[in-house]
Amino acid sequence: MDFSNHNKVSARSLSKPQESVGSKVFIGNFSLPGRALLAPMAGVSDYPFRKVCLAMGAAMATAEMSASNPILRNSLKSQLRLPHREDREPRAVQIVGSDPEQLAAAARYQVSAGAQIVDINMGCPAKKVCNKLAGSALLGDEKLVEDILQAVVKSVEVPVTLKIRTGSTPEQKNAVTIAKIAEQAGIQALAVHGRTRACKFRGAVEYDTIAKVVDAIGIPVFANGDINSAHHAAFVLKKTGAAAVMIGRAAQGRPWIFSEINHLLNDSHVFCGLLPDKSLNLVGSRVLERLIIDHLRDIHQFYDHAVAMQNVVTRSKRVKNRNSGNFLTKLSVKVARKHICWYFEQLEHMRVDRNKSQEACLVSAREKNSGISVFSQTGSTDDGLDVFSSARTLFNKLQQQDEQLDFIQQLFEDLRQTGVIAA
Repeated sequence: MDFSNHNKVSARSLSKPQESVGSKVFIGNFSLPGRALLAPMAGVSDYPFRKVCLAMGAAMATAEMSASNPILRNSLKSQLRLPHREDREPRAVQIVGSDPEQLAAAARYQVSAGAQIVDINMGCPAKKVCNKLAGSALLGDEKLVEDILQAVVKSVEVPVTLKIRTGSTPEQKNAVTIAKIAEQAGIQALAVHGRTRACKFRGAVEYDTIAKVVDAIGIPVFANGDINSAHHAAFVLKKTGAAAVMIGRAAQGRPWIFSEINHLLNDSHVFCGLLPDKSLNLVGSRVLERLIIDHLRDIHQFYDHAVAMQNVVTRSKRVKNRNSGNFLTKLSVKVARKHICWYFEQLEHMRVDRNKSQEACLVSAREKNSGISVFSQTGSTDDGLDVFSSARTLFNKLQQQDEQLDFIQQLFEDLRQTGVIAA
């Protein structure tokens, strides 16, 4: 599979933040270098993932949400969610909770740890969050929303942003009201997921509601929800008038979507519809291979470093915690499974989009190289078409970091030898 068949760009150009199109997007005094942002996602947007998304052109990457409850603040998982010293500025962290004073204290804590922007979560529809009257559950209590926003804004000197949904239910939409409360309280930017809390991730996204929010307030609004291609991002920006788009699930296994959006927005011919493809397919096979391997190594190194730091802390406190290192090492393997298997899914989608003549070449190449190790492991009998599905199954069984790295390196070597990707 040749990922470089059109609009090929180098790894170096992909790693540079793209210039913003049109008017600059500001959050407080921070000027963002583009109009596509990575959404904070629990269990997903850790430092290694933020790093790869920023390298692929994300204008900003917000860390996954951190609980405001001080009892949870010193847990291993909470410590992993702190802003990383090597995060590209502005370093943004999301906090979640329902008590104004706790959230204010959490904001101060995050700023002391290096956060330059604090984002408040009022958009998460998950039961474990909403059952505690946090996340999108707060939208039903506008007075509490106002109290929280005022308390957090007053507690720190950095910009405070907010992420919301369009309301609690389709019958109780109050995004415009909440947006006005947010602007009045001093919120510097607002991200809106175009569904209600009750809708979760089902149904059509309310881009019309996002447009109403844009018209109602003067602070930047970021449109969020089902933006899964560069062309759809351009459509949403035009439809809503939003300052930027915020990408969540579509970036999982496909962080180059930010580069695709940036290139599309910077090419007026593409804006006119001359390239109708869902994906601009900017990533060459060698660039993609390097990206995936580097991401895997970064995951391992990030959690290994956390092991070392945890050992220093436990020694300094003279506390026996022999299981923390083992826990983090196992966690790195689990996190890697998630991200690498998302890459496999995207590779499969990209392969399916190839034309029939390319498929015929793939089948022929596989028949000629039936002894290659990865294909012999898969047990595939369907003309090699399920190689990535089989790779996911095999990768999920690996228990060690070195096994994961060896598997990925061997997989790409086999894919080149069989002609699935360009040599």
